[in-house]
Amino acid sequence: MIIVTTESLPGLNIKELKGFVKGSTVQSKFSGKDLMTGLKTIVGGEIKEYTVMLNDAREKSIERMKEEATVMGANAIIGMRLVTSTVMQGASEIIAYGTAVWAE
Repeated sequence: MIIVTTESLPGLNIKELKGFVKGSTVQSKFSGKDLMTGLKTIVGGEIKEYTVMLNDAREKSIERMKEEATVMGANAIIGMRLVTSTVMQGASEIIAYGTAVWAE
């Protein structure tokens, strides 16, 4: 599956628009790791546990979006975007969305 943030696919022609696709996941932070991450906020530096957690959540959202596009008969997604929001204290939603197309 080709996924691009652009509105076109260089070298390919979009033959059919399949429609809007999205994938999301809600990820909560693990309170057992909060003690160590709390210390890092005092001394500074990257909070690697959260970086890994959010990278995993982004990948899950993108994978779910790809699955939806595949069901629609698409072979590419154009205009892909990622959005995040806080849904409650300690939990974030990550949404991947775009337009599913068939391109040749």
